[in-house]
Amino acid sequence: MVLDNLGKSLKDTLKKIASAVTVDAKLMKEVVRDIQRALLQADVNVQLVLQLSKKIEKRALTEKPPAGMSAREHVIKIVYEELVALLGSKRTLPVKKQIIMMVGLYGQGKTTTCGKLAQYFKKKGLRPALIAGDIHRPAAYDQLKQIADKVEVPFYGEKGAKDAVKVVKNGLEHFKRSADVIIVDTAGRHKLEDDLIDEMKRIFTAIKPDEKLLVMDAAVGQQAKSQAKAFHDAVGITGIVLTKLDGTAKGGGALSAAAEVGAPIVFIGTGEHFGDLEPFDPSRFISRLLGMGDIQTLLEKAEESARGKDAEKLANRIMSGKFTLRDMYDQMDMLSGMGPLQKLSELLPGNFPGKMKNVDMEETQRKLQRFKYIMDSMTDEEMENPEIIKASRIKRIARGAGVEHKDVKELLKYYRMTKGMMKGFSGNRKLRKSLMKQLKFT
Repeated sequence: MVLDNLGKSLKDTLKKIASAVTVDAKLMKEVVRDIQRALLQADVNVQLVLQLSKKIEKRALTEKPPAGMSAREHVIKIVYEELVALLGSKRTLPVKKQIIMMVGLYGQGKTTTCGKLAQYFKKKGLRPALIAGDIHRPAAYDQLKQIADKVEVPFYGEKGAKDAVKVVKNGLEHFKRSADVIIVDTAGRHKLEDDLIDEMKRIFTAIKPDEKLLVMDAAVGQQAKSQAKAFHDAVGITGIVLTKLDGTAKGGGALSAAAEVGAPIVFIGTGEHFGDLEPFDPSRFISRLLGMGDIQTLLEKAEESARGKDAEKLANRIMSGKFTLRDMYDQMDMLSGMGPLQKLSELLPGNFPGKMKNVDMEETQRKLQRFKYIMDSMTDEEMENPEIIKASRIKRIARGAGVEHKDVKELLKYYRMTKGMMKGFSGNRKLRKSLMKQLKFT
């Protein structure tokens, strides 16, 4: 999970508050000390940590809890609110026709983020396109071209070009009528040099982008502040994308330092895949960090996965009790579209009844993928009528899928168990109405 150590420390602090007999000065000293230690270990600036802890302590000892809320619950609410405030305001990029200029130092993940951003807008129903404005790094053209091919979006670049401004202007003309969101990759450097600043300003003046996004590696920690300020002074950045947040202990420092500059964090990178780019919402982020879950993001992922698929038809079949291997395959397909199981599990609150504990999520993910391979080796008749699958068919299916006989038998056992559960749904009108509402069909 993103910032796993920080999350664990803060959750332990909340448990201490929840189990306290009374909320007094002694408890708050302990709570503040624990929070300070956790944030400092995550590389958050010392002054910010001191300011935050003073606010928490003062509010906890002077504010009266609202009606119906215990003193312990009120302190937890205060901790949550102050941590959210530490991360700055929320800003969501508009889903509309626009030009986005990407800036950042070398090696921060800027070019890869261009692809992730294109994927993001593509899922929103827009037509993104990529322009290779980095003419200095030899591999920049090829890298962005490969990314465009993988994400399946149009690309424009001029290999061997000497004038970045001219390339970008030509690209804009090329995509004038065929693209909604034009994402311009620009050159990076190992440090902020005058020629980089000058080129950025010239591109900015020439294309007048709607958005100027700064891409930074979360591992820079507190240094994010000086980086963000320098770019902000140069072109007036409208948002920050923090990459590789899943792989560093310094993410807390980068998050808080970036927020200090006044430019909002708009996205965080949480993995290597092109879908691993999340719009940043401070309140949701802190909720997940504290183990409170992020049900809204989970529902959005489910809705996005179901979009374009015949989810209503599948729901109707489930409710009617007519559940085949084909239906189960579609069900797994929708689940896969929501992302890795481990990440989905992190969106559930720590005390959520259905949250799986002590389960190897990676092994479960592999098993579901293996089940899909097995079903890919079945005939249409077998998918619609699994009852006909006997020993000889099991042997053929296993050979075709490259698995053992027991794997096919395990799949059939899982299917029968799932079908039994689905039968319990059929005829339940109240449950049917609830399911349809969740899928937004009513």
